[in-house]
Amino acid sequence: MEILLIIVLFFLMIYAFRKSGQLKKELLQKDKKIAILHEENNHLKTDLSNLQADRITLSKKITELLQHNDALRKYQDIIDVKVECEYLLKKAEKDSLKVRAKAELELSDAQDQARDIRKNVRELTEKKSKEIELLYENAVNEAQRIVDNAEVRAESIGGDAYRSLREADQIADRIKAMKNVIKGYGNEYLIPTYTLLDELAEDFGHKEAGENLKKLRQNNKLMIVSRQAGICDYMDESRRNTAIDFVIDAYNGKVDSILSSVKKDNFGILKQKMDDAFQLVNFNGQAFRNARISEVYHSARVEELKWAVVAQELKWQEQEEQRQIREQIREEERARKEYEKAMKEAEKEEQTLKRLIEKAESQVERANEEQKILFQQKLEELQQKLILAEEKNQRAISMAQQTRTGNVYIISNIGSFGEDVYKIGMTRRLEPLDRVRELGDASVPFEFDVHAMIYSEDAPALEKQLHRKFLKNQLNKINPRKEFFKLNIHDIRNHLNSVGIECKWTLTAEAKQYRETLKLEEEMKTNKQLESEWEQYQEVADPVTYEEVMSEE
Repeated sequence: MEILLIIVLFFLMIYAFRKSGQLKKELLQKDKKIAILHEENNHLKTDLSNLQADRITLSKKITELLQHNDALRKYQDIIDVKVECEYLLKKAEKDSLKVRAKAELELSDAQDQARDIRKNVRELTEKKSKEIELLYENAVNEAQRIVDNAEVRAESIGGDAYRSLREADQIADRIKAMKNVIKGYGNEYLIPTYTLLDELAEDFGHKEAGENLKKLRQNNKLMIVSRQAGICDYMDESRRNTAIDFVIDAYNGKVDSILSSVKKDNFGILKQKMDDAFQLVNFNGQAFRNARISEVYHSARVEELKWAVVAQELKWQEQEEQRQIREQIREEERARKEYEKAMKEAEKEEQTLKRLIEKAESQVERANEEQKILFQQKLEELQQKLILAEEKNQRAISMAQQTRTGNVYIISNIGSFGEDVYKIGMTRRLEPLDRVRELGDASVPFEFDVHAMIYSEDAPALEKQLHRKFLKNQLNKINPRKEFFKLNIHDIRNHLNSVGIECKWTLTAEAKQYRETLKLEEEMKTNKQLESEWEQYQEVADPVTYEEVMSEE
């Protein structure tokens, strides 16, 4: 029945969209007609301006004729020019007034017509909107009526068996809800957030999700106003509405409290809490002639929860991307400072070695044959060191100039993550092992072991290619930015060999501190003297006690 309801609602939405399109077309045609009337009005104004210009021209001619009036008076048999001119002037004024009155009348008619058109369109739009709302309300009521009739028919056919089956399902759901409320919600209700994001476009952000959430909340409020949110069997309308309002308030109080604790990763638990609230409120509403929350309204509020979680997840993703960018900028800045420091040190070392070489050369020239051999060996050592210093300086300059050069590292930490778990990362540091040491300093109990350090002219591309290759081996299936993979070290080496990348490998992890820790734990189980010595060593290595810390606070 829910599918039938959805199909009915879908066709109603199509009908509403089509009606809205027709109204827009009619409004566009009316606007075009108004534009034509405005254009005609402008033409009339232009004609009026032309007549006024003609009037000015006639006035000038009259002035000229008046100037010659005296010369013309001696001709008695000629028509009085002044009278003729005054007649023409009055006629022009009358014509001008007629044209102006006509233009003003047409403009007034056009404005009245435009007002009427807009009024009719507005009234028609309001009428159609009310019709659509009424159709929607009738469709929901009809769908509910169909469901109710089907249940009545099923009861008439199945009798007590159907009623018992339905009541058994309801009782089972209510018992489950009560157990959840008493015992709490465990991991069985956890749902990965990425399943909620599957239907979204890649460029869909948390702001768009927030807009969808606002629309859903407005729709849910409309359902309450239109009496779609609750159902009751009271025949008296006043008592029925009171009972429905009571269960809606109880249900919304629970749901609003649940929604206030929305996070990006607790959709499953909160959805189950809402389902349980739905069951318990409907159970308590039986005392008021079966006052209950409608399935449609409950589904709408669950959809509201979904979009609230989606908005939180998308916001977190955007913040995580910004954090990654900031981390990359900091890493680039550290690498840049490292290059600058290395270049200065290499340059200083070069100058020192050159001075020592000059000194050694002068000593060779002054030395005897026996001393020459010793000074010559020293000179060759200094020259070799100078070559290495120059190469180091050139490498630092080259890496500083090329923004994508760097090292891709393969590291593991058996003591922290277990066997066959490897981190595949990238650094642009001049000394890449500094980055590895940073990773193992404070965040994990044991230091990392380096299995391979691969120099590349396009380190980001190589890192990304390895991540894509071993995507299914990703340890954290929820956050793709975590660079840990569960696989065999030989799989990584074989893939790199297949694409022509060769490097030095250490296949077996040393895990020195971890293995020594395990050995020490085993020995201390049977050797109390060793355990006592270890405790004394810890006191010396870390002498600050808990009591001392508390007394300082």
